[in-house]
Amino acid sequence: MNISVSNTKEIALEQAIERYLTGTISEELADGVMRKGPYRIGRPADFDAGLALDAALFWEFLETTQGKALDKLKTRNPVDWQAKITGQFDKLVKRKGVLHILKKGLPVDDAHFTLMYPAPLASSAQKVHDNFAANIWSVTRQVHHSRANPNESVDMVLFLNGLPIVTLELKNAWTHQSARYHGQKQYRERDASQTLFQFGRVLVHMTADTDEVWMTTKLAAGKTFFLPFNKGHNEGAGNPPNPEGHKTAYLWKEVFQPNSLAGIIQHFVLLEGKSTDPLAKKTLIFPRYHQLDVVRKLLSATAEHGVGHSYLIQHSAGSGKSNSITWTAYQLIENYPDSMDLPGARALDTPLFDSVIVVTDRRLLDKQLRDNIRDFSEVKNIVAPAMRSADLKAALENGKKIIITTIQKFPNIIDGIADLSGKRFAVIIDEAHSGQSGISHDKMNQAMGGATDPDEEDNQDNILKAMRGRKMRGNASYFAFTATPKNTTLEKFGSQQPDGSFKPFHLYSMKQAIEEGFILDVLANYTTYKGYYEIQKSIEENPIFDTAKAQKKLRAYVERSQQTINTKAEIMIGHFIDNVVNTKKLRGKGKGMIVTQNIEVAIRYYKAVQAELNKRGNPFKALIAFSGEKEVDGIKYTEAEMNGIAEDKTRSEFDKDEYRLLIVANKYLTGFDQPKLCAMYIDKKLQSVLAVQALSRLNRSSPKLGKRTEDLFVLDFFNETEDIKSAFDPFFTVTTLSEATDVNVLHELKATLDESSVYEWLEVEEFCAHFFEGEDSEVLSPLIDTAADRFNEGLDLEDEEKIDFKIKSKQFVKIYGQMASIMPFEVLDWEKLFWFLKFLIPKLKIQDPNQDALDELLEAVDLSSYGLQRTKLNEAVELDSAEAELQPQNPNPRGYREDKGDEDLLEEIVRSFNERWFQGWSATPEEQRVKFLNIIDSVKAHPDYENKFSENPDPYSRDIAFEKIMKDVMLRRRKEELELYKLHANDPSFKASFYQSIKDLLQGAP
Repeated sequence: MNISVSNTKEIALEQAIERYLTGTISEELADGVMRKGPYRIGRPADFDAGLALDAALFWEFLETTQGKALDKLKTRNPVDWQAKITGQFDKLVKRKGVLHILKKGLPVDDAHFTLMYPAPLASSAQKVHDNFAANIWSVTRQVHHSRANPNESVDMVLFLNGLPIVTLELKNAWTHQSARYHGQKQYRERDASQTLFQFGRVLVHMTADTDEVWMTTKLAAGKTFFLPFNKGHNEGAGNPPNPEGHKTAYLWKEVFQPNSLAGIIQHFVLLEGKSTDPLAKKTLIFPRYHQLDVVRKLLSATAEHGVGHSYLIQHSAGSGKSNSITWTAYQLIENYPDSMDLPGARALDTPLFDSVIVVTDRRLLDKQLRDNIRDFSEVKNIVAPAMRSADLKAALENGKKIIITTIQKFPNIIDGIADLSGKRFAVIIDEAHSGQSGISHDKMNQAMGGATDPDEEDNQDNILKAMRGRKMRGNASYFAFTATPKNTTLEKFGSQQPDGSFKPFHLYSMKQAIEEGFILDVLANYTTYKGYYEIQKSIEENPIFDTAKAQKKLRAYVERSQQTINTKAEIMIGHFIDNVVNTKKLRGKGKGMIVTQNIEVAIRYYKAVQAELNKRGNPFKALIAFSGEKEVDGIKYTEAEMNGIAEDKTRSEFDKDEYRLLIVANKYLTGFDQPKLCAMYIDKKLQSVLAVQALSRLNRSSPKLGKRTEDLFVLDFFNETEDIKSAFDPFFTVTTLSEATDVNVLHELKATLDESSVYEWLEVEEFCAHFFEGEDSEVLSPLIDTAADRFNEGLDLEDEEKIDFKIKSKQFVKIYGQMASIMPFEVLDWEKLFWFLKFLIPKLKIQDPNQDALDELLEAVDLSSYGLQRTKLNEAVELDSAEAELQPQNPNPRGYREDKGDEDLLEEIVRSFNERWFQGWSATPEEQRVKFLNIIDSVKAHPDYENKFSENPDPYSRDIAFEKIMKDVMLRRRKEELELYKLHANDPSFKASFYQSIKDLLQGAP
């Protein structure tokens, strides 16, 4: 009995794709089955392997659509007119690639042939629609591409008007064949000299099975680099189950559809490189799935909902945000409303936006946008940078479609902008964080808003205008791209859910980027060190201090001392040389970064590193990075003077092989892409977004350098692994906000501030009236100074009352400044008080009652010893894949804490500090013997040993010399003998016995 079972072989996948695209399969054509799909079935026999063309469909397309141009050539060249066209085609495609010919066409003598009719826009004429319908899309199975080996074939090729655009090798997991391995291997073994596989002859080579899709644009044998083209699953790599078929069905049901592929060719695929470069030196960029998906979803949402909405795109490092932003910016220019009743819609054939403003700190993005749009757009010079008010104003008034500015510059140039209320804007914010909150964003929105005739406005109108200016204006949509959204970023730009929470509009997670290999896991090799300190009193007195504040200040004092920094620098340099330089990490080009607490500590580290390198013969150079000028120990320093190069050259100089270490405080912790970085030494408290951004400096992959996760090292002298895990977890997958911030705290804060009598409400009203009339600051100063004088002197407020008022004032300004742009209502008094307090706060003088005592604390102690112990070695920090939910801002009013902190005598504070940071250990007898012998050798090697001890006849000075030698030896050996050193430093009786034992052994006593 014959039993029919499912066909699970590779051919079944071929047939499934062919049937969906064409409505039938090759095997059924002989039976006269009619085609119903958007594609035609191509015949393998029609493929010209020399030209890499479906010759039959190529000529059919030209005859059908451009017969007149063909007739001209036929008349003049009746014998070889086809050879003339194919000869010119082959020459041009070899020089420019098939993308150029598809977009620009083929010139032959005085004829010009269009080889792809573009997809129509909403504003396109009917002729454009008709032309697009005349394109011939076809799919051919088992294409024999090799003239050297005629039996060799590729599973499928997609053609447009006879030109190949996609090759496809198919595998089937059910037959133990995968695209990830077998499909890629098959492409790597192909003869790349055959025409179809030469660079630029097709747009992309893909391999797919029922689970995954992979792609490359350049075949280079074993060096071929494949990228995943997958949707992602559970915020990670791969594809989700598809209830209607194969997991990869989106490839042919969505991506390969004519409108989709035409859009990819017109608006996504890029050939990057200098215009003078030969084709082989250029790079062909085909979008990854999430890039294609986010751009299309943004365009669809905008067309569906109109102007005035916000979109948060949470895309990890390694997602290719620069290209995603470029594609979004360019396509938003030509985005049209779906209906006339949408906000911002002016006509169905008129674009929604007049201009797209890109706010970014990436210097390269400006050039990237210009270069890419030159390829995409028929209209040139539509991109303009704007760094000054005059630049931005001129760009807008001259109809520039894409305007690029920086996050810092944009708010500063608002005042010079002409009325923009009649225009519609798309504002793309690159790396949206709290820098886009509050006042900077207020001014951005003020620029987007409009004002009526000033003569028709009174004071309240002016204030309401400013309030509306801080709202998300109806004439602007906001598109915020970030890898690490904070709670305020989620609330401002995120999509609110029915339950009141906020989520990103689109996600490409850190987890997916790591699993797909676009970034490396910086937490895979994490080593922590713990510092051990001992301090001692240096005064007879025993004053009382606030315990918690004293402990914090003492640790800061210890951590910034040159002795401490020298110890850490020695460990860092030793580790870097042993593990990066000597092992030739990244083919001998590996670099490291030292992250420090602040600029002063960075300068001290730079000195310590230079001294350590000098001791080692200067095997390489180090650079320091910080902004401005800093005075340390009475000497003023700048980055340029310390490095001996201009500040703007630090980034490029660090890329050179001679420079291996970069010492920073805050500069270069964000937005600094240096793929050669593989080691990071952290001596700084890292929390939340800063931790992720700082450590992410290491995660840039670099296939050219063979960079792998195993090459990364993090040595952390400040943070615990649990702290770093807590910082990374919220951004590993998707970040959400549990609920909106409760702005009712502003009512409570205002009521408390009003009751203080620091200001009269009439003064607030008068200040705002003058302020919004744009009057001179001389008119404003008396109003602010009067209130400040009351606070500072007139009301005889206690220090605690002053601190409480200033804290609450700052909290009011912060919360209102961040929330005013997204509140669904307006409270006029909040707006007035906001502006008044902004000018008042800087003039409020407060004094911490404990500050003088704390300042005296450091004069009362000395650092007697410092040691380091490694607590975790190359530990992999496992992150939580669950959805991370942030909480909104704390809605409770803050103020001065009335409760007194714990207070202790200085002696007790010193004791408890040493207990916390310096704890005794033990060693076995054999270990003790080895340590003794090692220390004796070190004592004998000391430069003062012979003259001042062994040959010194004076017993008193000999004992003093011995004490000094032992102290030097123990300090130098504290890393190797930390257990012994702690006992020596912490136990006077042990120290006395230990010293005597060493002395006896040295003098040969029994």
